[in-house]
Amino acid sequence: MYTCVRAWLPLLFLLSLALPVLTRRERRNVLLIMADDLRTSLGCYGDPVVKSPNIDQLASKSQVFLNAYAQQAVCAPSRISMLTSRRPDTTRLYDFNSYWRAHSGNYTTIPQYFKSKGYFTMSVGKVFHPGIASNHTDDYPYSWSTPAFHPASFRYEKEKVCKGKDGKLHTNLLCAVNVTEQPGGTLPDLESTDEAVRLLKSRANTKDPFFLAVGFHKPHIPFRIPQEFLSLYPLDQMTLAPDPQVPRLLPSVAYNPWLDVRKRDDVQKLNISFPYGPIPTEFQLRIRQHYYAAVSYMDAQVGRLLSTLDELRLADTTMVVFTSDHGWSLGEHGEWAKYSNFDVTTRVPLVYYVPGITTIREWLGEPTFPFIDVFSQSKFNFKTKKVIRNVVELVDVFPTTSYLAGLRAPEPCPDVSFQRDLCTEGDNLAYTFRHRERGEDEEAISFSQYPRPADTPQVNSDLPDLQDIKIMGYSLRSWDYRYTLWLGFNPNTFQVNISDVHAGELYMLADDPGQDNNIYSSSDHSGLQRKMARIPYTVNLQTRMRLQLLYLRAGTKRKMWL
Repeated sequence: MYTCVRAWLPLLFLLSLALPVLTRRERRNVLLIMADDLRTSLGCYGDPVVKSPNIDQLASKSQVFLNAYAQQAVCAPSRISMLTSRRPDTTRLYDFNSYWRAHSGNYTTIPQYFKSKGYFTMSVGKVFHPGIASNHTDDYPYSWSTPAFHPASFRYEKEKVCKGKDGKLHTNLLCAVNVTEQPGGTLPDLESTDEAVRLLKSRANTKDPFFLAVGFHKPHIPFRIPQEFLSLYPLDQMTLAPDPQVPRLLPSVAYNPWLDVRKRDDVQKLNISFPYGPIPTEFQLRIRQHYYAAVSYMDAQVGRLLSTLDELRLADTTMVVFTSDHGWSLGEHGEWAKYSNFDVTTRVPLVYYVPGITTIREWLGEPTFPFIDVFSQSKFNFKTKKVIRNVVELVDVFPTTSYLAGLRAPEPCPDVSFQRDLCTEGDNLAYTFRHRERGEDEEAISFSQYPRPADTPQVNSDLPDLQDIKIMGYSLRSWDYRYTLWLGFNPNTFQVNISDVHAGELYMLADDPGQDNNIYSSSDHSGLQRKMARIPYTVNLQTRMRLQLLYLRAGTKRKMWL
């Protein structure tokens, strides 16, 4: 009997350590990691090509949301939407040229909320979009306890620092470099990681909780990355996108002519026709090679950051949220870059590590996040039972992170919330951490949108200034459909004309996961219009589109049975 009790004592001791973490609503530190232009090209999201062992290791000890979507597939609007938990029609930011506090409302941000609750808040790299969109201060001092850090080497991202075949320096899209030959002998994400590590060390023994946001610049273009990462992706093993052609029934207003890619020196030499291209096959393969290499380079910086949590014994008290501002097309639909409503540009990784909830340390002394060198162990065997397949949105990050950190989640916003400083247009997803997902939720919906200056591709179609926006593409993503309406938009009043339909898209994802076959034109629009005429004009656009999708879904299913 004594032997039995003695054998159980170590286990009881471990449980006594773990149980308080599970039962107390104590405040956790927060490490928010944001990548730039990262689609779900990660091992933990099923990508068979990419080598992302450190992020996959994080995911294996986290809850992974497999279908998370951004609200607009461009940097400033998406980041402001996520950080304020307000949609672009509330922030009224669709470009880079306004500061939401002065432009639409004095909305509270995630770090500002944590700061008001006693957290020491810090920003490293690209968290807010720099410039006018964050008042040239990264929203300091509202959001941060100390001025935001930006790597000095970022100033060279748009300079002639890429060595071409002619031996001269260019502003190229493809820009794998010898880091020692770069200005300052470093790169932005290397600098940002160094600073983030320094800040973690400075907060390791303090009493106040911290909120540290780290924004990595990659895989955003140009692909200025250490050249050794290309060796992970031999060019002869790269493949094209599965659907590299522009879909036959794609409305011209929906097409993104990828101007920011075209203006790079190496792309200009290809003399690609506007607006549809295409890019020569060999160069397409090289773009894909460089994108994946940029992901692996960024993954290594995430690994350095997470291993620091272990070294400082912070992994048991720090929640880690990993995400991206939006995705990036790699040749799908004949498109490159972001600037659209397709899944490849709106779908993002969303990973939550919550100590004591998503994982419990199995053995004292075992590191939670040992650094994985991608050149010696390029793959991590991702296994987790905690994945959420239903649709979620980046506006959900604010309330979910607040609640899981031990704070009260903001209350839901009213339909019109310009005068409300603190509220959320997203959902608190904390319940998903406590309950097993029970299959498909048809009510789970994400809304994305993208502005256009005209019905046909223009030189400013990618990123029109506010005054040039004439059409807004509103897109609804459910479990089994993507439904998009391109509607007339007045940039002076910020009003959308629901009767002015320029084009529509409807994709059945079960049969068409790549969203290549637009079946909108085969739907019964006369019946739909009669149904919509009965809905009061005061019903908001999101609810209206939900009802439209229900009608269209019923019609497509009815045709399948006939």
